[in-house]
Amino acid sequence: MEGQTATATFSGSRRIAAGAGAGLLAGLVWLWPQFFKQGILFTGQGLLQVAPLVVSGIALTAWIMASGADRIIGRAFEGRLMRAVLVASAMGAITPVCGVTILPLMAGLLAAGVPLAPVMAFWLSSPITDPAMLATTAATLGITFAVGKTVAAFALGVFGGSVTAALTRERSGEAALRSGGLAAKLTARCCDGATSFEPRVWRNSSRRKAFARQAAATTRLILICLIPAFFAEYALNAALTPGSLAAYLGSNTWWAIPAAVFVGAPAYIDGYAALPLTRGLIDNGMSPGAAMAFLVSGGVVSIWGALAIFPVLKLRPFLLYLALAVTGSLISGYVFEWVY
Repeated sequence: MEGQTATATFSGSRRIAAGAGAGLLAGLVWLWPQFFKQGILFTGQGLLQVAPLVVSGIALTAWIMASGADRIIGRAFEGRLMRAVLVASAMGAITPVCGVTILPLMAGLLAAGVPLAPVMAFWLSSPITDPAMLATTAATLGITFAVGKTVAAFALGVFGGSVTAALTRERSGEAALRSGGLAAKLTARCCDGATSFEPRVWRNSSRRKAFARQAAATTRLILICLIPAFFAEYALNAALTPGSLAAYLGSNTWWAIPAAVFVGAPAYIDGYAALPLTRGLIDNGMSPGAAMAFLVSGGVVSIWGALAIFPVLKLRPFLLYLALAVTGSLISGYVFEWVY
């Protein structure tokens, strides 16, 4: 009875909060109707511009998940240590698994005794990009940023895995896991059994349904992230005068790239949402290297990524992860600034 009362109270609070939010939004629209009208038009145009590439990326992501190709990831960690690091980095740079979704696989591999180095390589490279993210980045920031981000993901994995291998050698990754409930639960989820790989997903009804679910989920995620992000880009361009950020994040300031990593990354919310905002920052003076450092570091140093990893890894491996992510992000920014 008490549980039902608490649930009802919580639902009522959510309705009140939703109503208050809707009322606040209506008030803002009433006060600044022209601003919101132009912002909506800008958002619609942005979505239309990125649609062709994003749709293809969504389809590829859904196929990878429905075909069982994601299960092949585990094979990247077999064999010699440095070979495993290279393969894990490459797999992480192209597969659509990141954040909380990767935790069961990583915890399971560590618990099975796989060395920490290839797991670290995959863990660093996977949050930065995937097929849908690659397509969205190309559509939003251009092919140079998309390719650069993918290369940075692979290089960061190789860098982090190599440093970890030098520090831990062939030591079992099980020692890196925290003892206790969460890691054990993640490991149990990972070991439920792998499905077989079947590239012709259209021949099986369950795989067709999985494809549709994954495509719908990815589309929903991208829309939820991109719609407010494009509107935020419009607001950013309206609020900032051209070149106003050049004094802080421009190419002529030595602190631009470190600032993008140490200030921008912790506040980074989502990879898709960051793309239009980054484009707006570039239009207002952010240097290409700082933009790349922000995009790379946001995937691996963000507060959300750190909160997902901290309950699983012990303190020393966790601090190693953060140090490698920050250092690799800085290097990525400086190299891209030099190449761009």
